[in-house]
Amino acid sequence: MSLLFASLFAGSLFLVGSEPAAALSEIQREELPSATPQTPGDEDQLSPVDEVPLPNPPSAAPSAGDQPASPEDQDEPQQVEPTKPGQGGDVTNPRVDPDKPQPQVVYDLSQLPEPVRRMHDLIVEACKSGDIEKLRPLIGTGTSMTQLSLAEIDGDAIDFLKSLSGDSEGQEILAIMEEVLNAGYVHLDSGSPQELYVWPYFFALPLDKLDARQRVELFKLVTASDYDDMKQFGAYIFYRVGIAPDGRWIFFVAGE
Repeated sequence: MSLLFASLFAGSLFLVGSEPAAALSEIQREELPSATPQTPGDEDQLSPVDEVPLPNPPSAAPSAGDQPASPEDQDEPQQVEPTKPGQGGDVTNPRVDPDKPQPQVVYDLSQLPEPVRRMHDLIVEACKSGDIEKLRPLIGTGTSMTQLSLAEIDGDAIDFLKSLSGDSEGQEILAIMEEVLNAGYVHLDSGSPQELYVWPYFFALPLDKLDARQRVELFKLVTASDYDDMKQFGAYIFYRVGIAPDGRWIFFVAGE
């Protein structure tokens, strides 16, 4: 697969909006969109859900010249930015603590929660079909759709995926997606609102500590030159897939 994808890294192409991806040095850190828990009875739905706000943050102590808030102002609810899966540690480039145990790398799909396994299998099935349109119902629409770029995209999601592919039908991007989902995965932030299952596991491991067997697995996705470039960034920055425990497909992105 590395020969198939070398062109992506050789040109330093990653996602920036609906335009061709920028060079590696131009990629900006961004965070993934959030989603709320599903309402009762929606357990079988695979589409993402709406965002939920965090509790109001504590306000700073007033300075000597500040005027006290009026009773009307005190009663008015504060506006708070919604939480996002992966917040609290940049989800596009995890901060790995060398003093803590690394996440377990898992290959056994039977260990996944059923909704996660189902979504994984549906994506792989769509990739194997060669018809990129089969991803459309899995991606969803509107604010609840799967994130496909670190920046906002304009236009149709499937057209955007086709624009990332080296061929006009999007079959190269399907091949990349399938190869990513064939790799081992990691389970991150268990029991928290940011809990995710992420493929490939390189996403959450220090690249300079991969053993020989793991580097062979990495080279199925990228070239040795790409690997050296990513070590300079300090993280795996090629394509990855994130699925929430309830089966929501959270992201398919590349970049740093």
